[in-house]
Amino acid sequence: MKIYRGARTIDGIEVTVDGNPLDPRYDLARHTNAGFEWGYEGDAARQLALAILADHTGDEATAMQQSAGFMTQVVLELDNEWELTAEQIAAALNGAGLGGTGPGETA
Repeated sequence: MKIYRGARTIDGIEVTVDGNPLDPRYDLARHTNAGFEWGYEGDAARQLALAILADHTGDEATAMQQSAGFMTQVVLELDNEWELTAEQIAAALNGAGLGGTGPGETA
């Protein structure tokens, strides 16, 4: 099961998936040039939502469709240091009525 982690460090924002840097997926959409951010509703938070969903679902169309809702339901609520499991992301997608499922899960 994948684990996504984020932290505000002395060196800046750090977001990883299973210990490796999370791809911002600028190839899908470039909401910002400033990288990731969370805890508010805005462009850098939307980039994080998109990146997490693209990695989690493996479905670019779903990630694009669901990133705004995921930002307001999940990314907006993250603390300075946070951890999300694939299970939590799937539950948020399903429970928030955003649609979609995680890898190997059914609705």
